[in-house]
Amino acid sequence: MAQQGIQLDQDKLSCSICLQLLKDPVTIPCGHNYCMDCIRKCWDEKEVHSCPQCRQIFTPRPVLVKNGMLAELVEDLKKEECPTASSDHAYAGPGDVACDFCSGRKRKASKSCLVCMASYCEHHLQPHYNVAPIKKHKLIKATSKLQENICPRHDEVMKIFCRTDQQCICYLCLMDEHKDHVTVSAAAERAERQKGLGRNRQKFLQRVQNREKDVKMLHERVEAINLSADKALRQSEKMFKDLISLIEKKSSEVKQKIRSKQKSEQNRVKELQEKIEQEIRDLRRRDTELQQLSLTEDHLHFLKNYSSLSHLSESTNVPTYNNLTLQYFDDVTAAVSRARDKVKALLSEEWPKISVGTTKADILLPQGEPKTRDDFLKYSCQITLDPNTAHTLLSLSDSNRKVTLMSRNQSYPSHPDKFLEWWQVLSREGLTGRCYWEVKCNGMVGVAVAYKDIGHRGTKEECGFGLNDKSWALTVSVSGYEFTHNNIPTPIPGPQSSRIGVYLDHGAGTLSFYSITETMNLLHRVQTRFTQPLYVGLWLPQSAGHTAEVCELKKRINIKQ
Repeated sequence: MAQQGIQLDQDKLSCSICLQLLKDPVTIPCGHNYCMDCIRKCWDEKEVHSCPQCRQIFTPRPVLVKNGMLAELVEDLKKEECPTASSDHAYAGPGDVACDFCSGRKRKASKSCLVCMASYCEHHLQPHYNVAPIKKHKLIKATSKLQENICPRHDEVMKIFCRTDQQCICYLCLMDEHKDHVTVSAAAERAERQKGLGRNRQKFLQRVQNREKDVKMLHERVEAINLSADKALRQSEKMFKDLISLIEKKSSEVKQKIRSKQKSEQNRVKELQEKIEQEIRDLRRRDTELQQLSLTEDHLHFLKNYSSLSHLSESTNVPTYNNLTLQYFDDVTAAVSRARDKVKALLSEEWPKISVGTTKADILLPQGEPKTRDDFLKYSCQITLDPNTAHTLLSLSDSNRKVTLMSRNQSYPSHPDKFLEWWQVLSREGLTGRCYWEVKCNGMVGVAVAYKDIGHRGTKEECGFGLNDKSWALTVSVSGYEFTHNNIPTPIPGPQSSRIGVYLDHGAGTLSFYSITETMNLLHRVQTRFTQPLYVGLWLPQSAGHTAEVCELKKRINIKQ
């Protein structure tokens, strides 16, 4: 009846000219109603001013005044029509959760109750907001998975988690087959595992960042292969011009072999690049699933999916950059040069040196960091400090392996490599490949690696270890550890130790610092791309008498990752 009344009112409150609801309604002297604009335009077009319905003529033209009462009725009708116009949107459609309490056509549920184990539309949800006994019920976003929270054996809500069997149970299960097991509430177990979820997300994100760096490195390798191959081609072709009448066929063979090797190396690198990009996509997908899982309010749904989603699969091995392929191209160029000079007399002897070997110039995948003491010792290196770089307040001893901060200047000859402003020293040896060394620290000490061309005189940012893009430094003090690169400090947690181990894999772009006590504990690992040989650096920034010493490695120590 109410809907019929609204329809009747709508007919009465419509303009007979535009057939729409009255807008700015006016009542003319005969009593009929029109939109102000409609009747005004109608009269403007005619010389005689009459009613469009009853044809009554008005002389003079009536003054039009808005009918306030009709305007209010029109507004009330519009307000009544709003919910009717949008009512279809409130009904449950495919993929929506339907209200369990609606009869006939069901409306879309907005909330699910974990106590009632039912879903409610906004209308039927009101008692949960107004009725005292059910106000405390746990409401979550509407879900179709409520039945999964019911114990299939006892038909009771599962609110308990059995840590012994790693499954959700109801209170009757607790009294029966899980009687002596370790159990907690589902909410408590969720809270505990939520902490682990955050850590797992960090691992996924870190893995994504590492894989993106690997993809970038592989892209650079493809470019290097192309540049080297093109260079070899240009030089080979130029040298073959002098011998074209004799070795035109051989020139074509060299070109074909270089291109073949270039293509095979490109394909090998691109294949590995595609695998790592796929891993990145998988990691991002898993991270998105973990993020969605962390936002769910259903503890049981969280616990059922946590283990499968939080498992981090083994990573695709990351390739180590090596020059084997590039050296091959250089060898071809050198062999062609020799052949040009000796081709008439020594062609048969020199030609095999030009041929492409059948051994694969594989892109070597990086091996993991050493796991045992013997593995580390394979990469130990002898390091001595360079007096030409030492600040005048630093005294070198023990065959230039130990440095001490003094209160007076030492008598060093002047040298362009000497640090003039900062109490630092570099090693004589430049490091490439894989290297391992240890430093014993007494007091506050900076253990660093740096390029040879780091500033030796000038501002702190130009010369200080860790304060620019040419050095990486770990500061050791009684208050803890801090890693710095490009003037960005990062506090590092870890067990206190006066002995620091440093492992460098120059080709793979990794630099790792270990705290050495009874075991070796990884403090920090850097993943980057080194473009020059690295030199060991030591920094004594605090008090006279403090020392740092590059150690000899003797005692076996277990590795703790």
